[in-house]
Parts: sequence; structure tokens; C-alpha cells
Amino acid sequence: MKPWLVTSLTLAILFLSVAATARDDRNRYSIEDAIGSFTAKTKLDQGYSFQFGPEVQGKILENHGEFTSNKKTNAFGRTDKVACDWVFLSAMISFQDRITSSGGNAVVNLRSYYKKVDFSSATEFECGNGAIMAGVTFIGDVVTLEK
Repeated sequence: MKPWLVTSLTLAILFLSVAATARDDRNRYSIEDAIGSFTAKTKLDQGYSFQFGPEVQGKILENHGEFTSNKKTNAFGRTDKVACDWVFLSAMISFQDRITSSGGNAVVNLRSYYKKVDFSSATEFECGNGAIMAGVTFIGDVVTLEK
């Protein structure tokens, strides 16, 4: 057998075995735990409001539009929760950047939209966990709330 054929067959078998054991779980985690972590407290502007669920706390003065954040992170060697808390923070930082650039002060009606499935909760977010990656997708309205 030709050496290149052996290498090709070996790679194909390896790929198929990895694909067969691939994970694609969808889990829910505490928003309070993720946003209350030390890292989140040091990275997120405390003057901004991130409101999950359909209830809006405060009067909306201006709506700057709907924004989507889709973030992934390396989950290899991390627990599902640690990876999801990390990718949650990454998504919140992208919302924070959008708030800053639009002149708003909050994101309301934040909800999970992982794999285009809408999940709205004031206490939990959805995160996809795989063998090597974790990911979240959030949708929310960037607004200016009355202070």
C-alpha cells in the first residue's frame, strides 16, 4: 500500500472517531453567578444595566436598536460552567461596547438565542457545550433608560 494512502486512511479514521464522539449539549446557567464573578465585576461598566427577560426596569427614553452577540470560547480542559461563564462575559463585553458606541446606558430584553432557539429568562442563560468549544448567542435591545 502506498504511504500516502495509509496516511489518508489513518486521518479519515481519526476524523470519523472524533466526529462520532462529538458533543453538542445545551445547558442553562445562572446569570447572577456569571455576572457576579470577580472577573465580570472588573470588566463590566457598573454604570450600565444588563436586563435579562422581558421585564424592563425603568423608562426607555431612546431605543438604539436590537443587537446580537454570538461568542465562542475554547472549552478544552475547562468545566462546562467555567467555559460558559467565560463566554457569557465575552458576550456582555460586546454589548457594553455597543452601548458605548450608541450612546445608550442599558441593554434590555436580553435573551438567549443559541442555534436560533429563543429562550428568555431573568435568571438563566443558555450555553452550548461541545468537546472543545462553548458558545452563547444573545439578543437584546440597546437603549437609554431614564436615570
